[in-house]
This record gives sequence, structure tokens and C-alpha cells, in this order.
Amino acid sequence: MERWVGKTAVVTGASAGIGAAISLRLANEGLRVVGLDRREELVQKLQDQVTGRGEICAMRCDVGKPEEVAAAFERVEEFGGVDLLVNNAALLPSGHITEALSDPLKDAQVHQMINVNITGYVLCSRHAVASMKKRGVEGHIVVINSVGGHYIPSIPVANLYPMTKHAVTAFCTALNDELAHAKAKIKITSLSPGLVDTDMGRLVSEDVAGAEAYSATPKLRTKDVVDALVYVVSTPPNVNILELTISALNEIRH
Repeated sequence: MERWVGKTAVVTGASAGIGAAISLRLANEGLRVVGLDRREELVQKLQDQVTGRGEICAMRCDVGKPEEVAAAFERVEEFGGVDLLVNNAALLPSGHITEALSDPLKDAQVHQMINVNITGYVLCSRHAVASMKKRGVEGHIVVINSVGGHYIPSIPVANLYPMTKHAVTAFCTALNDELAHAKAKIKITSLSPGLVDTDMGRLVSEDVAGAEAYSATPKLRTKDVVDALVYVVSTPPNVNILELTISALNEIRH
């Protein structure tokens, strides 16, 4: 991680869960972390927990809104531009796709989920690539994907979520090919965790099978995901891990 010391990382969805853990680890490794989130005040509080050489700067941004993404990345240029982007922000509202089952998602929820989970990843990556190419840096874009981006879990109240993650999987492959054709010095990695013990995972799993079943299911810790991210960004500039899938030991795909 030494080559990243003093560089600027942008982490989306930085206020809690995996995003907060990634932000803290990168700051402790010596990076300047710009945490984008709608809850700017929660990101700013993370700075008090930094014990390493870096820092965390909070910026309010809804990644589902193009104008807010553009404004945020314009401000990041004041720090010298983005060197590492971690696309992490995602929504997982509980509800069904249609009225075929009870409690269908509202139209606004569907629209917001697609905007954040897909459009936000694309927009942030476009701005990051522009910044990296302009300065000719050896950049890296890491997308926090999901095993749900590679198969369809049987979780009726989360049926729309895997669709967004399958789109992310396709996007990562397409962007990798585009960067390769351009001979850009920019890596793209899709990091796909299985079930992670976070508030978002608990909410949906409890809706499906109750707290007891969720407790019995093998889960990753947020630290496991952070360690995997540090591994992929620590590889030499000539090595690109396009896809890394991790899951807890004995986790069964349903």
C-alpha cells in the first residue's frame, strides 16, 4: 500500500457499513479519503477514528444525481484529482418487483435504486477515468459488487437487487475492455462479497427468514471485505484482478 500514501481515494456510500470501514482503512494506510454520501455529517465523524497518516474529508453527494456527482468530482480536483475510486454506494429496499406478491416496491424506490446502484457507478467511474487520464496516473477503480451479480439468490423481497448487480458485472467487463483498448494505466476490479454482517443485510434477511435463520447463516465481516480490497489495490501496476469473489466458509448459495 506504500505507493498509495499521499494519494486521493474517493469512496462512495462512506457513512456506514463497508464504505465506512474502507474509508477508515485507507486513511490509516496514508491516503486522503474523500467520502461521498448523503449523510455528510456521519462521514465527517469518521475522521476522529483515523489513527494513521491519512485523513477523511466528507462531501455530501447523492450518486444517483448526475449534477451532484459532477460537482463532487470537480471539488476532488482541488485535492489534485482522484487516484483510487471505490464505488460502494448501493440501495437494497425491501419489497417485490410487482404486485404478484404483497408489498411491491414503489415506483420511486425502483427509480432510486437503479439510479444509485447502476447509474451512480457509471457516472463516478466516468469522472474518475477523466481525472486519471488527464494526469496520466496509474489509477484503480474498485466496484463493490455482490455474489448476487453472478447468480439470482432466492430472496423474494430483494428480487430487484441482483438485476442491478448483474448490470454492474457487465459494466466492469465493458469498462475493463475499453480501458485496455485505450491502453490506459487504469485498473478495474469487481469485488463480489457474499453475505456480509451489515445493517442492510440484517434488514433483508430478517424479512425473509427471521433473525434466527440470519444468525445461523455464515457471514463475512466488513473487515474481510476491506482486507480483500486492500489486497487487490496492493498488486503491482502491471497486475489487474478483474473479478474477486469472496464468501464466508460454508455459505450456501440459495
